[in-house]
Amino acid sequence: MDPVTLRNRLLVATGMWREVTGTPLPRVPPGRPEKQVESFELLLVDKLWESATPENAREIADRTWDLVHDRPDRDPVRRRVVECHEALARMSRLGD
Repeated sequence: MDPVTLRNRLLVATGMWREVTGTPLPRVPPGRPEKQVESFELLLVDKLWESATPENAREIADRTWDLVHDRPDRDPVRRRVVECHEALARMSRLGD
């Protein structure tokens, strides 16, 4: 993966993590940088999903989509976001 793209993905994810959780960044397992960033992004998506309520489900959906909107369908983080969006859509209907 292009180092600039990887760095940008990490910057977006770390900024979002700090904004959403207010906690220190989690440790990721050693490995290739691409897999480390992917692992962190998946953790972020799960953390956002865990914080979802009917009132903020649309906001969570928008935030997670911002992470992956330009990625291919086969991207593991995008696939996880799509899975979460189905549940978030059902949840947001409850809040209407």
